[in-house]
Amino acid sequence: MKRMIAALLVALASLVVANNSQNACAFEEFQLWPALAPGEPEDAPKPTYELWTPDEKTSDTCLVVAPGGAYDYLSYENASDLIAKYFNSKGVTAVILKYRTPRRKGLPKHMAAWQDAQRMVRVVRARAKEWEINPDKIGFIGFSAGGHLALMVATTSQTPAYEPIDEIDKLPCNVNFAVPIYPAYVLEDGVNGPNVNQGNDSPMVDDFAFDEKTPPMCLVHGDADAYSPMGSVAVYAKLRKMNVPAELHIFTKVGHGFVASPPNNHYGNWLDRAYYWMQKLGY
Repeated sequence: MKRMIAALLVALASLVVANNSQNACAFEEFQLWPALAPGEPEDAPKPTYELWTPDEKTSDTCLVVAPGGAYDYLSYENASDLIAKYFNSKGVTAVILKYRTPRRKGLPKHMAAWQDAQRMVRVVRARAKEWEINPDKIGFIGFSAGGHLALMVATTSQTPAYEPIDEIDKLPCNVNFAVPIYPAYVLEDGVNGPNVNQGNDSPMVDDFAFDEKTPPMCLVHGDADAYSPMGSVAVYAKLRKMNVPAELHIFTKVGHGFVASPPNNHYGNWLDRAYYWMQKLGY
């Protein structure tokens, strides 16, 4: 049944990019770290990333894509490759980050993924000239746990997640914009799962530093999500108080995991809205 649902979601997601996929090309996959990732044993699987380059590049922006999966696995129900293809169709370079899961015992649930995400941003900067992108036009989009990871990258770039290992780690790991999509684990009443009180009147978790490099964000959520949209509301309110440009879309009667949605409903154009927001800010 799960396989059938996943296949249906992928099929539906293809409708989002069906009219715009002519400009997308095949991807290349690379190792994220030169050897072992921080704290990993010798036999540990190595995290990787996929580089998706448009056939006709019309933008010098690069967008990192982070799947969801509760930090326990990587969920491709959100069709990360189709997100990459969508942005390729717009002439934008995309990178899919296959960060480490599951959660590491004795560490915060997001620690291994956060280390990989900081490294990923630095790798993008290190290869900016080679990939013909602007090192000051790097964005990060993530879904569910990946949305939480997008917030970690965006708000806490001045907090090192790991000790430097090479020249790449001398580069900054801040992103220039972020697009958290139905981010999970944002509020204290849902720190490890769905919000027990619908996120109402719950404070934010202390994961996020909201430091001086916190960039503009576009937040997208459904108001029927068990991972409460009040988390996105709280982030938007914080950014507004900081005078950081932000946009917030909350869709009525929409639950979790709507990334693979057909375009003929009221939330089916969410990806276009995120893209137009990027354009508005010059990305």
